[in-house]
Amino acid sequence: MSVFIDRSDRVLVQGITGGEGTFWTKHMRDLGTDVVAGVTPGKEGQSVEGVPVYHTVRRAAAAHPADAAMLFVPPRFTKDAVLEALDAGIRKVVTIADGIPLHEALEIRATARSCGARVVGGNTSGVISPGKAMMGMFPFWIERVYRPGRIGVMTRSGSLTNEVAAMIVRAGFGVSSLLGVGGDSVPGTRFAEFLPDFQADPGTDAVVIIGELGGTMEEEVAEAIESGAFKKPLVAFLGGRNAPAGKRMGHAGAIVTGGKGTVEGKAAALRRAGAAVADRPRLVGDLLREILGTPDSQKETT
Repeated sequence: MSVFIDRSDRVLVQGITGGEGTFWTKHMRDLGTDVVAGVTPGKEGQSVEGVPVYHTVRRAAAAHPADAAMLFVPPRFTKDAVLEALDAGIRKVVTIADGIPLHEALEIRATARSCGARVVGGNTSGVISPGKAMMGMFPFWIERVYRPGRIGVMTRSGSLTNEVAAMIVRAGFGVSSLLGVGGDSVPGTRFAEFLPDFQADPGTDAVVIIGELGGTMEEEVAEAIESGAFKKPLVAFLGGRNAPAGKRMGHAGAIVTGGKGTVEGKAAALRRAGAAVADRPRLVGDLLREILGTPDSQKETT
């Protein structure tokens, strides 16, 4: 079982004829993703890697029913592309766009929630269930870092994700599902909103979150643990501990304001809730071994 994406999900790619759309569609298919159709206005009748292209999502979905949409479109077109996918009945959307206007990000999130959909991103590398399927832009050496296993991962940072995932594998574990919620100030879906999925997933024994300064997503995770909504072991690594207050560090959501959103405050909240917090990425694997025992004690991945 996987969280969000599996080999059984049928994926539609919006912006498939662009450079990134074409490049990553091939990579997604190579990793097992069932890409059934693509969409680029004005390009209907073409094909990309054997995938038929249509003018609109509705036309594509009518010919090739889809469960999820992968968006390779610029930030200024992202809102319309997401709403088009939702209007066609697609309820799982991933968008990589960095810098979606704030008011449009708010509209995307509100609309998705109103119809029971999940939007991942923007400003994300995507989602992956290693050995099954991928939506997004993960590097070609992915097989060495994202090995199949029983550790769920949620992250706000693309670069830190690769490092932490490598430490998980180095400790002898692997990844069940990885969700890049993104680094923008208004992500489509937040950490705590995915926790019930990992709690219900029999293929996940523990969850690792890769957070950073700014916002309240990590504190929301602590609240979910304290309330009993999430009961599996959780390990966190938080980036940006040395960032000066009031200065944005890379991501739009990575900023401390009014004394809130500090790494110290987030770490304290998570520890009070019973989560383990790694001071450095290399310690994530060690903490997992302390909590779960040696990887040999893990059940075989399903």
